[in-house]
Amino acid sequence: MKVAIGGALPCIYHRAMDVADLQARLRRFAAERDWDRYHAPKNLAMALAVEAAELAEIFQWLTEDESRRAHLDARTHERIADEVADVLLYLLQVADKCGVDVEIAARRKLEKNAVKHPPPASALTDAGRRAPDSP
Repeated sequence: MKVAIGGALPCIYHRAMDVADLQARLRRFAAERDWDRYHAPKNLAMALAVEAAELAEIFQWLTEDESRRAHLDARTHERIADEVADVLLYLLQVADKCGVDVEIAARRKLEKNAVKHPPPASALTDAGRRAPDSP
């Protein structure tokens, strides 16, 4: 099945992500299986890298154009979604174990990146917004 709705398949979840709830659920999931003893930050970071590699593998031999359209195929979209979820869940566990507030860290990093990589002056209008013809 192929769907072209704004470039993605329809999503059944339309609410904001509750990071604290996800982290609590992950803690419970691990505790119920006695996995916490294996969830040192080092191990979680290595598992995160493996899952990120599995996400990259989906796109590995595609051209750039094919990779931009890969999610339009329902099966590929599901594979991408599964790997994105795996990466996110391991990332949330690393953050939880290391006491990192993901939302605050992401906002701070965006601010740092804006300072480190400002838009080129030619891409800005007088009002400080991107010119319409800028990428």
